[in-house]
Amino acid sequence: MKKKIALVTGGYSGESEISYKSASTIIENIDETKWDCYIIDIRPEGWFYKAADDTITEVDKNDFSIHVNKKKILFDAVLFGLHGTPGEDGKLQGYFDCLKIPYTSCDAATSALTFNKRYTVAVSAFSGVPVAKSIHLFREHKFSPADILNTLKLPLFVKPNNGGSSLGISKVKQAEKLEEAIHKAFQEDSQVLVEECITGREFTIGVLKSKGEIIVLPITEIISKNEFFDFEAKYSGASEEITPAKIENTIAEKIQREAIKVYELLNCKGVVRIDFIFSNHDGKPYLLEINTVPGQSEASIIPQQVKAMGWTLKDFYSMLIDECF
Repeated sequence: MKKKIALVTGGYSGESEISYKSASTIIENIDETKWDCYIIDIRPEGWFYKAADDTITEVDKNDFSIHVNKKKILFDAVLFGLHGTPGEDGKLQGYFDCLKIPYTSCDAATSALTFNKRYTVAVSAFSGVPVAKSIHLFREHKFSPADILNTLKLPLFVKPNNGGSSLGISKVKQAEKLEEAIHKAFQEDSQVLVEECITGREFTIGVLKSKGEIIVLPITEIISKNEFFDFEAKYSGASEEITPAKIENTIAEKIQREAIKVYELLNCKGVVRIDFIFSNHDGKPYLLEINTVPGQSEASIIPQQVKAMGWTLKDFYSMLIDECF
């Protein structure tokens, strides 16, 4: 009998738009000979399953079940396609842990840690991973742009500390622009990360675990047509993404080693995408952030890397689901 898989999508943040695109790609590439997949839309107003005949069924949160044709459906596993909260920050993972339902993403602790950019780089730096110098701001605490500029050197990146898709990020080159950038980031989150800009080439790499083996996907180099890899660059074609990256083996090996180190260090599971800047100054890959539910839309990088690996997306998603059992 085929296993029943819940593909969770939607979410409570501005990243829900990307979640729906990811879900479309995933559902088109699910191996229907192996899995019965149901899309579960998680929204602030409720959790719902929409059947092929457009019938809307509300999810019973007591056991994460639905009723289809008067039959109760319980799920064998959850496939994560939900970006932002509550799918990428550990909240749903904790809920599924309580129900003893396996899932394809990192666990609750790792998800919560990696969703917080500052804590991610702090823990990684403690283990010797190169990271940019930064300051962590909280909305309820007063901050002084002058004090920040006494600690950090321009140019600076200012970004919401939690969340993804490059929403609310600014690159600050002039001191007088710093306060405005911080307020912009605070519109997206109650915490803000201000960090020094590392000059170099930007790379991102998918990492996953299958049958006990950590696998690195082909590296992608990102060349943004904008000031940096912002929302427009990610999702509106304002960047060039070269997969596999045209780089020397020595550079590729350094990035791969750091990616595997970070994956193991933070106890990651499933597929994650890890972003690095390869410094022009010292020839080291500096960790930027970790995406524990990386995008799967047509414009997303992981599907590009999977294809460059010579795999089909159908086999790739089956590989992720298989890890649940």
